[in-house]
Amino acid sequence: MSNEIAVYPVQALNDALTDTLTRLLIDVVADGASIGFLPPLAYQEAAAYWNSVLQDGVVLWIAEKDGVPVGTVQLHLATKANAAHRAEIAKLMVDPSGRRLGIARQLMQAAEEEALRQSRTLLVLDTRVGDPSNKLYESIGFVEAGVIPGYAQSADGHLHATRFYYKPLNPYLSRY
Repeated sequence: MSNEIAVYPVQALNDALTDTLTRLLIDVVADGASIGFLPPLAYQEAAAYWNSVLQDGVVLWIAEKDGVPVGTVQLHLATKANAAHRAEIAKLMVDPSGRRLGIARQLMQAAEEEALRQSRTLLVLDTRVGDPSNKLYESIGFVEAGVIPGYAQSADGHLHATRFYYKPLNPYLSRY
């Protein structure tokens, strides 16, 4: 195996890709990812999620390692008139077996490049405080906007704080 990583946008999901992404979602949730779902995540719920993802204003990328999908991220383009300059990063996930290989960083780079192509000058996202993703986001230029305690609930019922981040893609904005 060459450990080659390829990142590409997805325009449509076929049954095989939906199945692979469904299993990826189940695996990352079971591994503790805080991405809106709680374990144990049923296959039908995860598949229904993927079947609803691709809609206007959502760009989806897949990362493959040696031809097998191991990660994904979404860019949600804001559609309100006063928000046409921004986008949200959503559902960054990498299979537990593919972590620490730069996959998340490559996915984030693809999303940022697309945001710029779409004339977006501000990216926003949120993540659970203490997750490894905090370090990733900070290392690629995201700035903490604040923390909300008790924002996300885990499977055991505990409430966790969530950290909100932003990243200006326009040098003018970085002064504020």
